[in-house]
Amino acid sequence: MKKISSFEIRRQIFHAALGIALIFLIELGILNALRIFLILIAGGIVSIISRKFNIPIISWFLRMFERPEQIKKFPGKGAISYFIGVLLVVKLFSPEIALASIAILALGDPLSHLVGQTLGKIKSPVSSRKMLEGNLVGALVASFAASFFVTYIYAFTASFFALFLESIEIKMNDAIVNDNIVIPLAAGTAIMLMTGL
Repeated sequence: MKKISSFEIRRQIFHAALGIALIFLIELGILNALRIFLILIAGGIVSIISRKFNIPIISWFLRMFERPEQIKKFPGKGAISYFIGVLLVVKLFSPEIALASIAILALGDPLSHLVGQTLGKIKSPVSSRKMLEGNLVGALVASFAASFFVTYIYAFTASFFALFLESIEIKMNDAIVNDNIVIPLAAGTAIMLMTGL
């Protein structure tokens, strides 16, 4: 079994916990598209300020969960892209599809990463960076989580499709589109097409 740093484990746990928390907050009606958008605006402002100044609590979160190379370039990039992905699915899809898509992002992405890095032996046929075992475990667990909101066959298909797309580096203007945006959009689109909406 390969070793994975405590920092990466911490990041992936935070990734999953954030997604689960967002699902509950959306389900309870506490968060909606407007409030998510306002959080994004606030996050963007905090990110800009954090490049020059240490903000109490925010600086601690960045040290705990942000990759070191991003702290100077784009502090909070992961969290901001996460909220962009969530906002897009909340605006574009029905509540059930949006929640299923967030569940796939919340659990599929971190599990794919952790299992791939620790247990992976077979490289993904579409990316030398990814391990097939990680994609399979991530998709299976994500499909179980998403099945609370849509039928299992939709959840299963969307999870595999989203994590397959995540393995491929999708670029726009020579920049790789963040997984936190690709995964929920891919999952939501797959479910929408299957339901015929």
